[in-house]
Amino acid sequence: MMQDMVIIWDWLGFAVRWLHVVTAIAWIGSSFYFIALDLGLRQAPHLPKGAYGEEWQVHGGGFYHIQKYLVAPEHMPEHLTWFKWESYSTWLSGAALLMVIYWAGAELYLIDAQKVELTQWQAILISAASLTIGWLVYDTLCKSGLGEKPTALMILLFLLLVAMGWGYNQIFTGRAVMLHLGAFTATIMTANVAMIIIPNQKIVVADLKAGRVPDAKYGRIAKLRSTHNNYLTLPVIFLMLSNHYPLAFATQYNWVIAALVFLMGVTIRHYFNTRHARKGNPVWTWAVTALLFVAIMALSLAPLQQDSYDDSEARAMNRVETAFAEAEGFEDVADIVMSRCSMCHAREPVWDGIHHAPKNVLLETPADVAQHARLIFLQAGASQAMPPANLTWMEPEERARIVSWYTAGARNLPVVLAAN
Repeated sequence: MMQDMVIIWDWLGFAVRWLHVVTAIAWIGSSFYFIALDLGLRQAPHLPKGAYGEEWQVHGGGFYHIQKYLVAPEHMPEHLTWFKWESYSTWLSGAALLMVIYWAGAELYLIDAQKVELTQWQAILISAASLTIGWLVYDTLCKSGLGEKPTALMILLFLLLVAMGWGYNQIFTGRAVMLHLGAFTATIMTANVAMIIIPNQKIVVADLKAGRVPDAKYGRIAKLRSTHNNYLTLPVIFLMLSNHYPLAFATQYNWVIAALVFLMGVTIRHYFNTRHARKGNPVWTWAVTALLFVAIMALSLAPLQQDSYDDSEARAMNRVETAFAEAEGFEDVADIVMSRCSMCHAREPVWDGIHHAPKNVLLETPADVAQHARLIFLQAGASQAMPPANLTWMEPEERARIVSWYTAGARNLPVVLAAN
């Protein structure tokens, strides 16, 4: 039963991650498209009353003629497509993934006991509450007089993000710092859509239906928030991918790296936005982006605080290792894994063409095997993903032993955690 739950939970994480990627593609794609479209609009004398600009595009074997109204057309069209569910579904699936990976696995992925001693529920509450803070502060700034000073507002938003990155780094593990900063930013972006852009558009629609002239301010406000979302998109993608790259998240300067990534997002988007607006070719932005990336690489060479596996998760990992090292069948399984897997998963691999252990997973000592119990179970017990193509001829009986050992270790885990 225990192994079934592990498999089901792993598939759940896979499904939610897949959903999150698909919805993010839809949201980012529509965001980039409409920013490019808006910047590329051309004014012409034949435009209908109230139209600001037009654009002719070709795609899929046909031509499209698009016109934009800064406020609204004189009459409401019968069919109106709303672009909102891409944003909502991306945030909801991301929140679900946060719960499945970081909240359910708080002992390993969220809590850094060397920074702050937290229970699982305390860490979850801080995680959830922090995601709302950014929106409240940012929204207040936008609704103040700074709403008329977009450059100053963007600078303050950047400082807010840097401050949150530093704050997260005082509490959570390195990988959770980057992930939460991405979720923090994504929450601002989705709230912009749900709380400002869509409501403002609905006010305009309601005015048209009632025969009133819509106020142009609602369109200006929505465009400001949409522009902010456009500049934040690329950094959010980086932050969401960062948990696969220890050089990004497992250094004492991870929050500084995140700050530089936000600046890279600005320079990259500035280049494309300028090109789309036909206002030049600012190639200098690529030089600045490259310099920022070099700075990021330099920061990653600083001494690791090793909060991914050595510091922040050390206590939890030690307890997990103890549970599986003391489980019945461990010695047999350790022999199986070391004989079938260590030629690649070693500090100095001996398999031709393998120069570094895949994913940095080491399986050449009993301690290595205990540390990677869950991965071994999923990759070589519950499935036949490893060894690749079964090149080392792992037998069905050996896979059965792995399953039996993991089940015994999973039963031991609650007892060991409670004892410590």
